[in-house]
Amino acid sequence: MALLQFGGTLAPKLGEKPQVLPRSPALTRVIYADPRFLVSKSGSRGRLKHLVSPTASLQSRTSSRLFNHAPSPRFRHRRSSRFIVRADADFYSTLGVSRNASKSEIKSAYRKLARSYHPDVNKDPGAEQKFKDISNAYEVLSDDEKRSIYDKYGEAGLKGAGMGTGDYSNPFDLFESLFEGFGGMGGMGGRAARNRPMQGDDEAYNLVLNFKEAVFGVEKEIEITRLEGCNTCDGTGAKPGTKPTTCKTCGGQGQVVSSTRTPLGIFQQVSTCNTCGGTGEFSTPCNTCGGDGRVRKTKRISLKVPAGVDSGSRLRVRSEGNAGRRGGPPGDLYVFIDVLSDPVLKRDGTNILYTCKVSYIDAILGTTVKVPTVDGMVDLKIPSGTQPGTTLVMSKKGVPLLGKSNARGDQLVRVQVEIPKRLSSDERKLIEELANLNKAQTANSRR
Repeated sequence: MALLQFGGTLAPKLGEKPQVLPRSPALTRVIYADPRFLVSKSGSRGRLKHLVSPTASLQSRTSSRLFNHAPSPRFRHRRSSRFIVRADADFYSTLGVSRNASKSEIKSAYRKLARSYHPDVNKDPGAEQKFKDISNAYEVLSDDEKRSIYDKYGEAGLKGAGMGTGDYSNPFDLFESLFEGFGGMGGMGGRAARNRPMQGDDEAYNLVLNFKEAVFGVEKEIEITRLEGCNTCDGTGAKPGTKPTTCKTCGGQGQVVSSTRTPLGIFQQVSTCNTCGGTGEFSTPCNTCGGDGRVRKTKRISLKVPAGVDSGSRLRVRSEGNAGRRGGPPGDLYVFIDVLSDPVLKRDGTNILYTCKVSYIDAILGTTVKVPTVDGMVDLKIPSGTQPGTTLVMSKKGVPLLGKSNARGDQLVRVQVEIPKRLSSDERKLIEELANLNKAQTANSRR
């Protein structure tokens, strides 16, 4: 059945008396609907049943010939389908402007409302949804083409033209683009945020030390290669005498949006603009640095390595890394330590290990031997009767504690008793006499 509104009159069917209805913006001008499911703007269902002839039908040929509007074929094949007419939100009311409002009035209304309902400012539960509705309304009414379609056909016309709700931009990107240059709100600034100074990357350097250098520390002069600010363009990356212009690819936003229409809806992907690198500006590149604002240079710096470092230790030298972009601070230099092993002394944390070989005679009688340490050769007393595998401690002859040079570890000396494999006749004779003496003493002790 076709329903046609003439001012305040609704004609339900040819040959039936039209009935007067109150003027209501909730009724669509020309619609095809099952009278059982006619919905007003307030969302009530079935309140207007009595206004329509009970014999009205979507298949009414008389009404179709009268208005020359045949029902859509897709409704013929789906006999049980329900077509519900619903009044959409009024974008003009959302922004609080009249239908003949100018662009400046619409923009001014949006700014005022967006500031009030931005989720970072307004913590009310419905503030975020209100903010999105305001952004959607502004995006339509600020665009001449979308506004023209909306004025003629409403929001349904935008959806039919592929400009429906799923095609709206990110409301927060829209907010940032409008408030850019006005200081934003609470630190928000779109492209201005992407153009802020950026700290430079850190630089790494591998330093090799010998055993004693790692134990006591050393001052080294190292040569590093890093990015430094370009003197030709003063770090701007632009050729001297030129001024940056707005990037034509992204329109100064620093980001590009690609949309893909699928059966499930429209999917949008936001990515950094490849033309401007996300800055939103394009300039003639400097001949020296190629537009980066930095050039790679070699520099020699003095590095003080503290006592007690070991392989795997990492030293941080502040502000000796790569220069930052757009006047940002430089990064740091990280020096990774690799310590060469010593052929004699071994390291175990803050302790030093050493193996001392003594003869069985010295182990029995005791002796004094010279032992190498990181401080030089030192005398070590081997007590009489020292057993094989005994560990002797040389206090505070180890590695200084990192960060506390006054505290040191120990040197641990493991005694290895050497037993000869061959004996001379005299040595054998003496050993046999010693063995007989030992047997006699053992026999006497048992009595």
